[in-house]
Amino acid sequence: MAARDPEEALLRAALDAAFDGFALLAAVRDRRGRVVDFEFMYINEVGAKLGGFTSTEPSGAGLSAAWPSTVHTGLLGRYTAVAESGETFLTEHVDQPTGSVWEIKATRVAPDVVALSFRDVTPRVRQQEQIADSEAQARRAAGRMAALQAVTAALAGAVGVADVLAAMQREVLALAAADGLIVLLLEEDRLVVRHNTGFQPPGDARIEFATEGPAAVARAVRDRTPLFFGSREGFLVDFPGHRASVEASDKYAWSMLPLVSADRVIGAMIVSYLRPHEFSGGERDAQVIVSDLCAQALERALLFERQKSIAADLQRALLPTVLPTLRGARYAARYLPWTHGADVGGDWYDLIELDDDSVAVVIGDVAGHSTSAAATMGQIRNSIRAYALEGHSPTGVIERVNRLVTRLDPAALATCCYLELHRREGTATAVLAGHPPPILRGPTGTAPLTLRINLPLGTIPHAVYADTTVLLPPEATLLLYTDGLVEDRRYPFDVGVADLCRVVAGVPGDDPDALADRVLSAEVWPQPRSDDVALLAITTRRTGADRPASAVRRFAGNASSVSPARRFAGDLITAWGYPGVLDTAQLLLGEVVTNAVQHTVGDVRVRVGHLRAADGERLRVEVTDTSDRAPGVRPIDLDAENGRGLFIVHSLADDWGHRQVETGGKTVWFELRIT
Repeated sequence: MAARDPEEALLRAALDAAFDGFALLAAVRDRRGRVVDFEFMYINEVGAKLGGFTSTEPSGAGLSAAWPSTVHTGLLGRYTAVAESGETFLTEHVDQPTGSVWEIKATRVAPDVVALSFRDVTPRVRQQEQIADSEAQARRAAGRMAALQAVTAALAGAVGVADVLAAMQREVLALAAADGLIVLLLEEDRLVVRHNTGFQPPGDARIEFATEGPAAVARAVRDRTPLFFGSREGFLVDFPGHRASVEASDKYAWSMLPLVSADRVIGAMIVSYLRPHEFSGGERDAQVIVSDLCAQALERALLFERQKSIAADLQRALLPTVLPTLRGARYAARYLPWTHGADVGGDWYDLIELDDDSVAVVIGDVAGHSTSAAATMGQIRNSIRAYALEGHSPTGVIERVNRLVTRLDPAALATCCYLELHRREGTATAVLAGHPPPILRGPTGTAPLTLRINLPLGTIPHAVYADTTVLLPPEATLLLYTDGLVEDRRYPFDVGVADLCRVVAGVPGDDPDALADRVLSAEVWPQPRSDDVALLAITTRRTGADRPASAVRRFAGNASSVSPARRFAGDLITAWGYPGVLDTAQLLLGEVVTNAVQHTVGDVRVRVGHLRAADGERLRVEVTDTSDRAPGVRPIDLDAENGRGLFIVHSLADDWGHRQVETGGKTVWFELRIT
């Protein structure tokens, strides 16, 4: 098909320049007029070369015979559609033998004539593939980075070992798109399975591997080198002795990574897959980074649990191990720690048997969570016990402890409730040092005890504390507790105490263990808790009259005892309902106690009671001291500063007197008619 003129030659040159290959195809129709093939009308040199022609004039050559691939690839059919419809066809076609990519365009230029152009676009396609691959790698890298950030956040929020293992199961499996995870921790020379997902060990057997043994994970730990096996065959090349266990498993690929923290191996993790898996370089790097993060988190968690165990042991050591058995009373004590790491709470409780009838019930809370707070708590608890067993009154115990606290640690602060229970009397004398009041449940209801409020221990060195004496019903339940039970920043104290009263009132029976368990299991308190909780429940049952006939207290033989003695008598007289004799009784008692401490050495004992006389019911008050000197009413010297005490008693009492005590000393008494 030689050029007939310069214009035709120029046109051919232009076609060769515009396309790598170009051809004109004439449609071949069968008897029914259907296009069944094409004949070459023209083909340029590139096209001829691709078609295997020796010249550019394959006149009469059929397309299907020249290029058989057009038939099985469907191109012949597409060219036929162009000849029939006139719609242009454009595609990219991969030449299988060479792998080259050709852009092919077919256009009908005249009836039954199709112009076919094709150019080699392999470089452009390869470049696009490289760009797409780079973008995919970037997306995968971004995904791995996001996954690593998620792993980091999850592990940072995990506190205990169980928390870390749960985070590893969730995040590592998601990041690795894996099916199983086994975590082993190093215990001496053994790797012990502490967690597994997707692997069921036989029975409840402890799964472990010797670090010097043949296991693949042991080699990863010994060499501190991660191992990746994308198939069973690859694994068995390095570990042929594991064929039986591998074939019995449902896993086909593994990564085994040592867990190294601060240059110390603490264990290993095994990530497994249900089918063969190809580990890319980025994926290997990501798993190594994750193993480092997991190792650090596990190391922190292990340290935390060791510290927490030490803290718990210290806390238990500071609380009483054995409490006394009480006649006529039952009790139950509970302690719930709330600590982080080495923090130790300062809550405590104690029960001190003072004599056959009296017992001191104590509960308190040192501010702070630290070993210092725990040490202070231990000192306070022991000093309360020592002063109580020395025989001091409730205020005497607490005032001495307060002075001790301010000397030992001026920065320490503690609250405390010290309650001295007298079972036969049916009375209790309590000192509340900045602490929540006990809850009393009796036949008429459940409510906090109304007690005088005092400063916490450690506030000022020479604080004066006031006690309160209350009457208890024949069947009474007392609950002492620390503020962590009923209060935090989300839960007001008044609401917590009201809720506590409702819970205590709703517990059937008088079993203190059942009461303590019910209180701690109730869901009305601050949840989750943010402080330690200590509580002590005690129930008493008294036979005899509902109203005690008398109550006795011992006071120090000095002038400071006058006020506590008057307060003790005043509380009882008010509780008995004798307001008409309250002021007179307190005045006379103050004079008798003052007279006793001025003329004797040692403690004085005060008894306040009521009795029936010929002229009706009377209040009787007795003051016993160690002096045998008989009291007497002296003439009043108007210039003297004292000497009027017994004169006042003689003038205001309905009856008074004294008697000698067989064991030594005397008792001065007076009576007031109750109106």
